[in-house]
Amino acid sequence: MEKTRTIRPNLFTLIASCALSLLLFTLTACEPLGAGGANTSSTGGSSATGGDTSQQAAGSGKPASAAAAVTAAPIADTDLVIPTSEVSSVAHFYPVTVDGTQLEVLVVKAPDGTVRTAYNTCQVCYDSGAGYYLQQGNELVCQNCGNHFKMNEVEVAVGGCNPVPIFAEDKVVSDATITIPLASLQKARGIFANWK
Repeated sequence: MEKTRTIRPNLFTLIASCALSLLLFTLTACEPLGAGGANTSSTGGSSATGGDTSQQAAGSGKPASAAAAVTAAPIADTDLVIPTSEVSSVAHFYPVTVDGTQLEVLVVKAPDGTVRTAYNTCQVCYDSGAGYYLQQGNELVCQNCGNHFKMNEVEVAVGGCNPVPIFAEDKVVSDATITIPLASLQKARGIFANWK
């Protein structure tokens, strides 16, 4: 009988210790992340520039896309015009509202030097509302299923748990800008219907 009394307090201590560790891990993993400002271009579209990465994504109501990543101010119902000078190996996230639906475009320079674009929602998890990506180091991580996705696979991989590519036929690329036309953004509204 005395052996049972000794085991119960030890078991209780072990369970309490595990619960406290899990709570501390959860609290430290949920820090708020970046936001930024925007410039309007004279071409009728909006040009977004990155900024402070210590707040929530402007207008999105969700944490910005990563501590290292840059989230621009949102635009609405217009072409998204991204200066190529902003593109780097750090993912940039561009919030766009189209016909009342919030979307987000991500742009990153892959290790091979090419510029990659995609919608910041997962091809599999988009309907969950949490199927968006945050940058961790040199990878994007799905916030629904935890899948890690390499930057050189953005705009290349189709199907499976990865960002929805924006292919050449859905954008206009010049030396100075990448333009995602409003018509292309409107076609993507459905995959953001439950996005949070």
